[in-house]
Amino acid sequence: MIAQNGYASLNGGTKGGAGGTTTTVSAAAAFQTAIKSNTPKTVFLKGLITLSSQATVGNNTTIIGVGTSDVINGGGLRVTGKSNVVVRNLVINKVVGNDGITIQRANNVWIDHNEFFSDTTQGVDYYDGQVDITHACDFITVSYNYFHDHHKSSLIGHDPSNAAEDIGKFHITYHHNRWSNVRTRTPAMRFAHVHSYNNLFDNVVSQGIHSRSYAQVLIEGNVFANTIKPVSTYGFVIPDDSPADPSGDFESDVFANLGAGKNNITATGSFTSVPYSYTLVKYKTIPSRTLDTGKII
Repeated sequence: MIAQNGYASLNGGTKGGAGGTTTTVSAAAAFQTAIKSNTPKTVFLKGLITLSSQATVGNNTTIIGVGTSDVINGGGLRVTGKSNVVVRNLVINKVVGNDGITIQRANNVWIDHNEFFSDTTQGVDYYDGQVDITHACDFITVSYNYFHDHHKSSLIGHDPSNAAEDIGKFHITYHHNRWSNVRTRTPAMRFAHVHSYNNLFDNVVSQGIHSRSYAQVLIEGNVFANTIKPVSTYGFVIPDDSPADPSGDFESDVFANLGAGKNNITATGSFTSVPYSYTLVKYKTIPSRTLDTGKII
């Protein structure tokens, strides 16, 4: 599988382990061993595995779930200091105290057609993020994923003090994803240039897209339903790096707002186009199209 659009299609593209070896695994230890090398490879996961910690992903890797019950629980995936990685067709759930997928100092990563969930009965810090992208990552696409039943979904940039490493990085695309019954971070971002288009946000109970610390986000053709704060640079949770004084709310024309709350935007940026081609679909088709998010089979 090769990333066809979004930022992961740039910088030489993202093809994962295309052209390399192929392996099918069904046990946790075999899975961890299979994905950690840096040689080109495609690893097919068949069945449910339980990890006690995050599994390390090497360079030039494609991970694909096959069948109807390809699930990783207990521990997620870690892509640190690597490039050219594709993760597709998995269910990753209930990763306690860590992220479903952690991406750090990595480039050319494509996260596509996966399902992420936990539960919202635990405290907000019991689980960490579903897909967190930190420490100067670049050229990443997150597409056709189903994020649900979780508190903090996706964070870009871990701290406002990390500007020296992060500025100029974090070119990331989110498209055709569905968020349902999550609290916040869809995503929240620092120092990033994020393109968010044709996503569905349903029952986001605090903040949806949240931009701060010099981040800019281009938002096109998204649908927000029953979402308290669809887009904000300032809101219910006010981190130290948010602007000190909100200048007021206004309704943007770049999305359909179906029973959602108002935005809270204190600054506008200059990020108005992206260096790749893409096609926006009509608002009314997004709810039906995002039913195809998550696992393919």
